[in-house]
Amino acid sequence: MKFFTRSVTSLMLAAVFSGSALAAKTDITIGMALEPPNLDPTGGAAAAIDEVVYANIFEGLTRFGADGSVNPALASEWAIEEEGKRYVFTLQSGVKYHDGADFTAEDVKFSLDRARGEDSTNAQKGLFANITDVEVIDDTTVAVNLENPDGNLLFNLAWGDAIILDSASAETAATAPVGTGPFKFSNWVQGDRIDIERNPDYWGEAVALEKATFKFISEPTAAFAALMAGDVDAFPNYPAPENLPQLEADPRFSVVLGSTEGETILSMNNKSEALSDVRVRKAIAHAIDRQAIIDGAMFGYGTPIGSHFAPHHPSYLDLTGNSPFDQDAARALLKEAGVEGDLTLSLKLPPPAYARRGGEIIAAQLREVGIDTEIENVEWAQWLEQVFKGKDFDLTIVSHTEPLDIGIYARDDYYFQYDNPNFKELIGAFNVETDPEQRDVMLKQAQTMVSEDYVNGFLFQLAKTGVANNKIEGLWANQPTQANDLTGVSWTD
Repeated sequence: MKFFTRSVTSLMLAAVFSGSALAAKTDITIGMALEPPNLDPTGGAAAAIDEVVYANIFEGLTRFGADGSVNPALASEWAIEEEGKRYVFTLQSGVKYHDGADFTAEDVKFSLDRARGEDSTNAQKGLFANITDVEVIDDTTVAVNLENPDGNLLFNLAWGDAIILDSASAETAATAPVGTGPFKFSNWVQGDRIDIERNPDYWGEAVALEKATFKFISEPTAAFAALMAGDVDAFPNYPAPENLPQLEADPRFSVVLGSTEGETILSMNNKSEALSDVRVRKAIAHAIDRQAIIDGAMFGYGTPIGSHFAPHHPSYLDLTGNSPFDQDAARALLKEAGVEGDLTLSLKLPPPAYARRGGEIIAAQLREVGIDTEIENVEWAQWLEQVFKGKDFDLTIVSHTEPLDIGIYARDDYYFQYDNPNFKELIGAFNVETDPEQRDVMLKQAQTMVSEDYVNGFLFQLAKTGVANNKIEGLWANQPTQANDLTGVSWTD
């Protein structure tokens, strides 16, 4: 009897301590399909950069919330003056960078001037084109003066491309990022993982996690194995949708299907010889069976789109009817354009499964109407260099994950090289318009113009297929921006 009593007591104590240990779990391993090429979101276009650093390491004046709202960040409040041509920001006080340097209004001026400068390498430099100057009023007050009123400014400043850097550490941000966020950069093992740790001197609310690791696993089978083995705790953007039913049936995991800002498109080089003809671009659009791509590459996860716009946005227009799957129409358009039966186009595919799998399906669909493709699988860094920067391609497949980014079609130097003065004029007017109803009208006009010019082959809106240990709380269900925000993430008992 005494043995039994002691054993029960021991077991009870073990259970208590075991429960405490579980409750105290403060590290997490996040799976990612792509490794970022660098860690400076102001100097690169890859979504994987923001997926590591946004809200975790770096912060901007404003930030996106999980519901897509624009919220204060390094700016605690702001006043809009001069009929929308001047924004005066009051900054959070007592903020320090991870290296101990003070955050001041001078850093805001440096960062915004750097982003909009002539030699800027910012992938979204156009976000800052309306700024005439940034005025330091005192250490905690800064004014942004604009050429025209801008109803988008607070939204634009929430992008990862608008994070604030210290001039002393900006040049090394790509490999050794120093921010003001609740986590500090710790380590980067190229080809494997990035480690971050809690910032004990964070100016805001302390995060629950002490450490986080971003583990890079591009191969879908390996991603599944890592989850099953417990080597990865969560995959916010799980790359193997074919496994989701099995994971959903496993009591260890939670599977959450949400939305993203990712318009997945068959991008076309509008200045390549054949694709400069709108009839050829339209033929390609008619040759594409969107649902077959969604079913074959994404196992049914995805929403068909007919323009570069997210279906969950209030101003969305369903324009899939402009480019229905119609092989006869595609053949007729190619014949009219004089390229019947003798057209071969390059198709460069980056690593994501939607691109590699989708590319094989699209190549077969184009072959049915008389267009051959030369498929080249490229790594992400190669894609950025050859396609995005070098414009050395005919076709490619990529998901554009920036929020409300239809304005990229007004940029002459953007990689699909669409050049329409009327569209530029429309976007210019939209950027200075503050009336919500008129902005809605303009967004619908922009969607229609891009769709009817067949700039690209519009495929589907990328679904957010998140998988996580069911004891993890606080991961975003939807993805209003390209981020794995860990600021509200914790483990339950």
